[in-house]
Amino acid sequence: MSTLIGLQVGRRTEIELRNPPMNLVSRELTVQLRAALTEIARSPDVRAVIVHGQGERAFCAGSDVKEFEQLHGRVAEQKLLLEKLVYRQLARLPVPTIAAIEGHALGGGLELALCCDLRVAGSGATLGVPELTLGVTPGSGGTQRLPRVVGPARAKELILLGELIDATAAERIGLVNRVVPAGGALAEARRMADLIATRGPVAVRAAKKLVDLAADHSVDDGLALELDASEAVFASQDMLEGATAFLQKRPAEFHGR
Repeated sequence: MSTLIGLQVGRRTEIELRNPPMNLVSRELTVQLRAALTEIARSPDVRAVIVHGQGERAFCAGSDVKEFEQLHGRVAEQKLLLEKLVYRQLARLPVPTIAAIEGHALGGGLELALCCDLRVAGSGATLGVPELTLGVTPGSGGTQRLPRVVGPARAKELILLGELIDATAAERIGLVNRVVPAGGALAEARRMADLIATRGPVAVRAAKKLVDLAADHSVDDGLALELDASEAVFASQDMLEGATAFLQKRPAEFHGR
């Protein structure tokens, strides 16, 4: 069995999609990604996770269209149920995640990037959800996560027209957070991940969870959840270390407790 997912676990953990030249989503790649995410979830020292593609031609250009004929009439059990499970697993990692996008991020590849908290794109990147041009719909979260990132009107524009956009346009509509010179997305993602890793882990996890919950709760309910989280954070050793380090004018040494 070929290795389609590279994994380096540490404070800054990296997942590399290795299905060249376009890092297409296959069933085996999805199975291996699931195993990698399970390992990450079990690693208490992880502070941030980066997802990127091997090479600079593609972050991930989506599904292998050659498989479509054999999926006729049974796409759920043969493909989408597993993909939804694994993509949800990525989206629900308790630590911040960053997609480093070079080249193409299309269809299922963009849907994978949408599972990450932040997206950094090289200036030569191309993004889109062209599924309707193939007579299929985005089936791995595109119709649900994309509107939550760019709003329903922009999501409909991208999905219904199926047009591809460049990194500058993607940044303008909020689809990516930052654009860097071509070839520099991974370096910038690493810089961002290392910066996140210096923050208090208890507070970081709480903040990510609260923002994720905001879309599904009223403001009053969200504020109540925020209060509960703040109580837990202020009871942590990380809080005491952060305050002490600030007063002593030194970098904090957080341990996630």
